Amino acid sequence: MSEYRQKKIAMINDLSGYGRCSLTVAIPIISAMKVQCCPVPTSILSNHTGFPVYFFDDYTEKMPSYIEKWKELDLSFDGIVSGFLGSEAQIAIVMDMIRKFGGEETRVIIDPIMGDHGQTYATFTPSMCRRMKDLVSMGDIVTPNLTEACILTGRPFRKKGWTREELKTMAADIQAMGPESVVITGVNQGGYLVNVVAEGRREVTFPKTIRVGQERPGTGDVFSSVVAAAAVRGWDLEEGVRLAASFVKKCIRRSEELDIPAANGVCFEELLDVLVRAVHQG
Repeated sequence: MSEYRQKKIAMINDLSGYGRCSLTVAIPIISAMKVQCCPVPTSILSNHTGFPVYFFDDYTEKMPSYIEKWKELDLSFDGIVSGFLGSEAQIAIVMDMIRKFGGEETRVIIDPIMGDHGQTYATFTPSMCRRMKDLVSMGDIVTPNLTEACILTGRPFRKKGWTREELKTMAADIQAMGPESVVITGVNQGGYLVNVVAEGRREVTFPKTIRVGQERPGTGDVFSSVVAAAAVRGWDLEEGVRLAASFVKKCIRRSEELDIPAANGVCFEELLDVLVRAVHQG
C-alpha cells in the first residue's frame, strides 16, 4: 500500500481580517476539501476595502524573502493559486514563484482579478493589465469573470447578449495565451448565471445556476477556492465548477436567510459540510 500524501496548495492573496474574502475564505474552504492551504500574504488588511475605513499593510517587499525560505526548505506544492495582486511588482514575484515551484505535477490556477461590471479596479493600470497577460500565460487553469475575459482579449464589454459561439471564441483566445483550461465566470443570461468551461480540447460546456440574492464580496474567492481544491484532487474541471457554483448559490441563499449584511460576504461557515460530503462522495 502506498503511503498517503495530503495535497497542498500555495495560496497567494491578501489577508483581510473581517469581511469574508481572500485568504480568510480560501483557507477554510480548501481545508474542508481535505487539501492543505499554505498562504502567501500579499498584504494585510483589517477588513476589505468595501468598508468605509480599513488598515492596510503592503507585503510586497517581504514576499520574496518569505517565498525563498520555502525554497530553502525544498517544499513542493500540488497547486499554486494566485488571487488579487496589487502591483506589477507582485505580479512579477508570483511569476518567479511559479518558475521556482511549478513542476510537471503542479496545477497553476490564476484568478486574474482586474475588474468587474465592465470596469477595471481603480488600482489596475493598463500596464498592469498587460502584465497580467504574462501571468495568465503561465497558468494551467484561468478563471476570469466576463469583464476580465474582455480585458484579456481586447474585446469591448457588454452586460448581456453574448452568444455561445462568442463565448467559445473568447475562451479559445485565452487558451491560446498558454493555459490549458479557462473558466469564464458569472455570465448573466436571464435569471441564470452561466460559467463557460473550456477544458483542454474537450467541447466547451455552459453549466448554469439560478441567480439568487444580492451581489456580495468574496463570492469569487469562494468559487476559485473550490475550483482549485477540486483541480488538485484530480476532478474534471466542469465537475469542480458545478460544485463551486452550487456552493456559492447555497451560501448566498443562507446569508439572505440569516440577514447577513452584504458587506460581510457570505456565511460559508454554515455550509462547509457540503464540501466535506462532496469530497467523500467524489
